[in-house]
Amino acid sequence: MSAEQKVVPTSASQNLLNDKWDVVLSNTLIKTGLGFGGGVLASILFFKRRAFPVWLGVGFGLGRGYSEGDAIFRSTHGLRNVKA
Repeated sequence: MSAEQKVVPTSASQNLLNDKWDVVLSNTLIKTGLGFGGGVLASILFFKRRAFPVWLGVGFGLGRGYSEGDAIFRSTHGLRNVKA
């Protein structure tokens, strides 16, 4: 028995869309994590360990990730390339 694998060719637009989704999801995850960390830090230092700064930070992170993702998907230029 030989197992044959079917190779499905992908188009350039599909690769670009996959790359955009990767950037949007990773960006949203990072922004949400930073908002969570900032909320925890603010909660500990300024608000006597209440929960609202944490949720506020998570909300800001999700909102920022959503808005940047929307801008990436609406852009006709594709993804930017950063060379370090």
